[in-house]
Amino acid sequence: MASLVTKKSVLLARLVKNVGDCTKRLSSHFIYYPDNDKPVEGETTKMNMMQAINNAMDLTLKNDPTAVLFGEDVAFGGVFRCALGLQEKYGKDRVFNTPLCEQGIAGFGIGLATAGATAIAEIQFADYIFPAFDQIVNEAAKARYRSGGQFDCGALTIRTPCSAVGHGGLYHSQSPEAFFAHVPGLRVVVPRGPITAKGLLLSCIREKDPCVFLEPKILYRSAAEEVPVEDYTIPLGKAQVLREGSAATLVGWGTQVHVLLEVAALAEAQLGARCDVIDLQSILPWDEDTVCNSVKKTGRCLIAHEAPLTSGFGAELAATIQEECFLHLEAPIARVTGWDAPFPHVFEPFYLPDKWRCYQALTEILNY
Repeated sequence: MASLVTKKSVLLARLVKNVGDCTKRLSSHFIYYPDNDKPVEGETTKMNMMQAINNAMDLTLKNDPTAVLFGEDVAFGGVFRCALGLQEKYGKDRVFNTPLCEQGIAGFGIGLATAGATAIAEIQFADYIFPAFDQIVNEAAKARYRSGGQFDCGALTIRTPCSAVGHGGLYHSQSPEAFFAHVPGLRVVVPRGPITAKGLLLSCIREKDPCVFLEPKILYRSAAEEVPVEDYTIPLGKAQVLREGSAATLVGWGTQVHVLLEVAALAEAQLGARCDVIDLQSILPWDEDTVCNSVKKTGRCLIAHEAPLTSGFGAELAATIQEECFLHLEAPIARVTGWDAPFPHVFEPFYLPDKWRCYQALTEILNY
């Protein structure tokens, strides 16, 4: 009897483990590819993306006495803990909660930045940035232009967690970068991991135009990298070529970069095809030269993003590549994206542009 109970316990443990493994896989459609190259020499420490963002804001608050961090629940660290410990370190006058009012958060940040302060605003989820859309698009983005350069709110950075997380459903999984990419006067940035998050966020904070800094929330704790301890920046508007090849150009940003790196590895192993993999990093402005030079070399291009297909930012890339690289193209430009539907909950794995959808699209353009 004891032996039977033991066997049943072992079987139950295996079942729980298998279910747990499946749940983990369904909630994560990518394998994380850590950065090994450091933007600066010197001492490093292991950080995940949440800690790297915290470190960037810590350095800003330490070195800039005008810097202020605010948003819903940031006083205790925020729902994703990116502001953890900063109020204790810098006081309630510089790190504080706001009312649950995204339009007010953006408007308050515009006022602070226009008055000369460095404003770091957090919108708790990118899905709820839309009530602030008017303030960001009609006020922040136009301040410098409409005043003829006499005043601006360039010291405003709006941070917000975006994209799929594995269980967010339709109100906590959206990727709104294309909405803001249509707005002259803004900078729109999406990091792929800890090293890029710290450098790009510090660049946004010091940029002369207001920035929307979109943080793929599933990456906050996906993996750690050896992040330089010192202050450093990564240029805005400059893409990074993470893997080189001649068969095709794969372009993505945020989480999707890791999907494309896995696709490139799969294509080399299965097809003997080496691909360029480009992390766009900056959505606005985006690096046309790097992308187009790569496509002119490879003759084929695949663009992948989590946002829906119609009017997603991949459409802008495809249009520019068509105009600039037409005579070099060997196949139609492929886009692998989310579907034109609200972001689902239990069907999230079928919505996301995972490695198999991307790999299928890549084989089609290679065989065209």
